[in-house]
Amino acid sequence: MINPHGDPRARRYHPAMLVIGVTFFALLFSAGLRSAPGVMMLPLEMSLGWDRATISFSAALGIFLYGLVGPFAAALMLSVGIKRTMLAGLALMAASTFASQWMTMPWHYVLSWGVLSGIGSGAVASVLGAAVVNRWFATRQGLAMGLLSASTATGALVFLPFLAWLTEGGAWKPVALAVSLGCAALIPVVAILVPEHPEHRGVRRFGEAADTPPPPPLKQAATPWLAIEALIRAAHQPVFWLLAGTFFVCGLTTNGLVGTHMIAFCGDHGIEQVAAAGLLSLMGFFDLIGTTASGWLTDRYNPRRLLAVYYGLRGLSLLALPFIDFGPVSLTIFAVFYGLDWIATVPPTVKLANQSFGERDGPIVFGWVLVAHQMGAAVAAYGAGVIREEVGTYTPAFVLAGVFAVIASLVFLFGLGRREPSRNTESTMVEAVA
Repeated sequence: MINPHGDPRARRYHPAMLVIGVTFFALLFSAGLRSAPGVMMLPLEMSLGWDRATISFSAALGIFLYGLVGPFAAALMLSVGIKRTMLAGLALMAASTFASQWMTMPWHYVLSWGVLSGIGSGAVASVLGAAVVNRWFATRQGLAMGLLSASTATGALVFLPFLAWLTEGGAWKPVALAVSLGCAALIPVVAILVPEHPEHRGVRRFGEAADTPPPPPLKQAATPWLAIEALIRAAHQPVFWLLAGTFFVCGLTTNGLVGTHMIAFCGDHGIEQVAAAGLLSLMGFFDLIGTTASGWLTDRYNPRRLLAVYYGLRGLSLLALPFIDFGPVSLTIFAVFYGLDWIATVPPTVKLANQSFGERDGPIVFGWVLVAHQMGAAVAAYGAGVIREEVGTYTPAFVLAGVFAVIASLVFLFGLGRREPSRNTESTMVEAVA
């Protein structure tokens, strides 16, 4: 039975806290997997003789699929459940990275770390966080989404120095084994500790009043086709293209460029791999602060104004990076400044998606917005590798990314981002999918 008091503030403990904690670690391991190719790039280049553009292609493909799977995973979460989707994603991540220890050809890397791990990690991505927050939280959604978004930064914080240490001497197989075992260890944790619905623990959503009516049931089966239908509905709304376009830039300027190539960029300036990974960890630490704070701010301020600030600061930091001296002080300043803004864009973007498309369509539409994010990341991951091969430096790639981030900031300041979504639009979208 559901707790008659309804309000979780009357309880000393709400199971939503445990669910968000386990989800945090699932997203953390998924982020750790997606950051591992940046650590493996130089060891693979040295030990197997593959060129950087080929290695970058696999990373780009994995990043792209990480996003493309998102909306379909969101639809599956409505059909087969959040828990089963998480378990399937973790199992595929563990199996594909474990099998990669025996790869000898570039296509083996593309299949294991590109295709299979990309699909698996896409089921355990930001869209999972959006689905969990919507299902388990009626209030403090921005803060909860900020915490879950920060898990990707924490993944870099926890994994990168350790993974970089494993690559000493040019080894890459210990990295694949470590990622695989980490994903596999989380499978029983999710299976045991994550209930499918609040009602299964006899509670309502966190912060939900006792007299709140339950959400209307779906009028159709929640199949992967629901993701396509949600996209068709969303495509008629200008706000969707605003979010997708600017999130393309978000991916272009974060995991695609910095997450994939920053260690190699530092290597071009004579910085050891472990030290460069420590720099990314420092970014991750400050993004843990920045993204959590962004969630708190999103509950209180206009998300469009927040996004204008975030993209502007990120663009300025990327424009400055190629022209600093890459000394300890200047790199630390960059890591702090850029790190606070790494993925602070996620909570306000999720809020805009939910405001504009309703609580049912919102996570699926955000999944499509995340596809645009990963398309931008894939372009940067592959494009920066090609630029480095052709020009001999990463400078043009970082300058271009900085320019695009500044443009995204101006779009939110002076473009469609100034419009507030109407309640009628939100109601229509909810009714369409209900």
